[in-house]
Amino acid sequence: MGIYIAVIFYLAFIVLMVVSAWKINTKANQPGWACLIPIYGSIVTLKIVGKPWWWFLLFLFPVVNIVFLVWAINLLSKSYGKSEGFTVGMIFLPFIFYPILGFGDATYQGPAGLK
Repeated sequence: MGIYIAVIFYLAFIVLMVVSAWKINTKANQPGWACLIPIYGSIVTLKIVGKPWWWFLLFLFPVVNIVFLVWAINLLSKSYGKSEGFTVGMIFLPFIFYPILGFGDATYQGPAGLK
């Protein structure tokens, strides 16, 4: 019985994160379905934050990927007018902060907030 509850919570988490990513993409006038395709979704996110597609290649190298992923998350939060504190929340509590970004009143400010 316990395993079924765990599976339901896991599926609910996945659905919440996918729908949040979909809303984040559509707020930036990008295709929402892009979040469903792994590599393309990352490239679209890089486009939202104003970085070139080849940054995706940097995500393939150990240690370097952590630095650039945190940098990209920071740029994503700034693209929606949020601060570095919000970035910390997106890193450590994504199941709370990504839905806030997707469903909240945050509007796309341009790449890294430079409109």
